Amino acid sequence: MQFKRATLEGIARGDITLAFRRWKRPTVKAGTRLRTALGEVRIGRVEAFDEASLDDECARRAGFTSLSELKGSLRGSAERLLFRIELNGIGADRRVALRTASKISAHERQTIQGRFRRWDRAARHEGYHLHVLSLIAENPATAAAELAAKLDMEKLSFKRDVRKLKELGLTESLDVGYQLSPRGHSFLNENETS
Repeated sequence: MQFKRATLEGIARGDITLAFRRWKRPTVKAGTRLRTALGEVRIGRVEAFDEASLDDECARRAGFTSLSELKGSLRGSAERLLFRIELNGIGADRRVALRTASKISAHERQTIQGRFRRWDRAARHEGYHLHVLSLIAENPATAAAELAAKLDMEKLSFKRDVRKLKELGLTESLDVGYQLSPRGHSFLNENETS
């Protein structure tokens, strides 16, 4: 589920509190957060909705000036179900706070190491994710294609693996390439000395 920047700004202000999408089945769940360019959109109730029940109030709460504008924005065939999604504002991206925290508790370290072991087993390459972290540390602001080539792998697979590191707060995306976050430097340094 994606939003235009103007819509995100409306959600952040509290002007937009609903979204409507045609889906075979919902792609978001109530109580989750959806990462966007402005932060994490908090998802409220998600329910199937009768398209005949759409009205001007629905349009206004979804950020449209008219019901016809809302209906014109709906993508997908009319055979798909229409879903009404409550939007409960935008919160800060939790990864930002995580990556700036350079102190890592023993429990957090064990959790990260456990994830690396599971991911490495799935990749059938022991030490792979730690190697990716080291590669980024040694080559900040280097294009993903160039880093992937150093590992003799496909760029999209490499980017997928870097996203997993980003989820743990260990890396940050730059305009070109990546860099380690303070948390990533701390994790890598302590891992090299242990």
